Amino acid sequence: MPVNPRVGPSAAATGASPITGSAATATIGVLSGPRAWVSMIARMWTGSLRFRTTLVAVAATMVAVTIACVWMAAQIQTDLFESRRDQVLQDASRAISAAQTELDSSGQVERERSALQGLMSRARQILVEQSGTSSVAWFRVESTPSQVAPQNQGARDLPSELISAGLRERVGSSVEGQWWQSVELRDEDGRAVPGIVVGQQLTLPGVGGYGVYFGYDLSASDETLLFVQRTLWIAGVVLVLIMGLVTWLVLRSVAEPIVEVAETSRRLASGDLKVRIDVHGEDEIAVLGRSFNQMADSIERQIGELAELSLVQQRFVSDVSHELRTPLTTIRLAADMLNDRREAFDPATGRAAELLHEQVARFEQLLTDLLEISRYDAGSVELALEARPLAQLTEEVVESMRPLAQQHDTELRIVAPGGHGPVDMDPRRIRRILRNLIGNAIEHGEGRPIVVTVDSDEDAVAVGVRDYGMGMSAEESQRVFDRFWRADPSRRRTIGGTGLGLSIALGDAKLHGGTLEVWSALGRGTNFVLTLPRRPGVELLSSPVPTEPRGDDPTPDEIIATAGSEPSRTEGEDAR
Repeated sequence: MPVNPRVGPSAAATGASPITGSAATATIGVLSGPRAWVSMIARMWTGSLRFRTTLVAVAATMVAVTIACVWMAAQIQTDLFESRRDQVLQDASRAISAAQTELDSSGQVERERSALQGLMSRARQILVEQSGTSSVAWFRVESTPSQVAPQNQGARDLPSELISAGLRERVGSSVEGQWWQSVELRDEDGRAVPGIVVGQQLTLPGVGGYGVYFGYDLSASDETLLFVQRTLWIAGVVLVLIMGLVTWLVLRSVAEPIVEVAETSRRLASGDLKVRIDVHGEDEIAVLGRSFNQMADSIERQIGELAELSLVQQRFVSDVSHELRTPLTTIRLAADMLNDRREAFDPATGRAAELLHEQVARFEQLLTDLLEISRYDAGSVELALEARPLAQLTEEVVESMRPLAQQHDTELRIVAPGGHGPVDMDPRRIRRILRNLIGNAIEHGEGRPIVVTVDSDEDAVAVGVRDYGMGMSAEESQRVFDRFWRADPSRRRTIGGTGLGLSIALGDAKLHGGTLEVWSALGRGTNFVLTLPRRPGVELLSSPVPTEPRGDDPTPDEIIATAGSEPSRTEGEDAR
């Protein structure tokens, strides 16, 4: 591997060489494409606490293990290099010392080239034996020519071009100094291996100094480093897998009771009051299960008491209403007879007979409404479905209510661009809803025109009853369907009524799978919209007749003029 050249004194530590590693990647063929995998992982992330926590724990462990492995590998690499460097510096220093001793002990050698060459050969043998490497080369420090000085000698695996000019300069500048340099050597197979070159001066008596250079192969240290790195990464991967497995198992032991509690809660909310959690042990999960079971017992007991009380109340209302039917029928006959003959009575008695007749009729209507409410509370209401056009049914109700409207100087106008196709409904209940809505509009419309709009679309038919009377506030609109509630208790009812009409109308609408909505504003009037689905089970997303007026609120004449300028749809056109 490439090694950046570094030249420095033997006493200085050097930085670690770069670390190279390989990462194995696994390719998975996905038929549905990566988007499906991303979508599935996103669903699991948002829908599974176990998956989310395990993924976070594994990711955090991977980051921690990666940082630890990189740091440990860098520290081990530095320690291996420094220890090997110090060892080769000691070996080279010992070899130079032994060779210098041999040269110094040779005495006065004849200044002949052959003799000096033999002396350098003995010194080289000592250098190889003492340094522990066969890569030994020397080069004369002095650049002046000499006839007797032994020639420079390189080594096969330590060519002169590996020794930098900087290292030669430093070695030649000091007799006692020792210098080293990181290089890239070649092994027997010609492969590049990391190495280090150590240089130091050796003095040949009578000739001068020679720079001696030792080449050391560091491939053994590199193999040790690779083995340590491989061991660290394998241990890191195993640690990540163990961490993920442990996290998954721990979360499973915690999540399964939570899932059981959630499922039990769902069944409890759906009406299965007998469901309970199977509790084992004495830990926190067991305490939660026992508390949940105690809560379920309390809810079951209270709901049972409320159901019993409601049943008693329903039976009481139903029994009282039925029991009052017989005496009320007798009173009604007597009141009718007195009312028919009130002209023969004196004025006070005649007025009393008239009031008796009106209140008996109102009392009879109240009993009828109470019986209907009790049926709704008992859940025993059934529809008598019949295919009828809503526009035709609305027109019949409007015509039946015209005499009452004329008594209040109110004009009833119907706009029916749609709703002419037959829809399955209970005509009796729909008539009751419309009579109630139109009656309320007449009573609170303050003599202004009332517009009844019928329209339809592909999914629903709707009828809206809009008056332009006093209107209601937002708080009053929210309570308009409450039983026996009146917006203005001090205002006297001119048409009668029991205070249950709108509540029954809302129940009739829901019984058809439809909706009954209201919009009202003080000084702008009120708009009730009844929406029915064309087919049973269809979810109503919108209504053909808007509940709230759009934009500027037009006058009744403007609405009727606009609607009158358009041709009415035929029954075939309405089959959308």
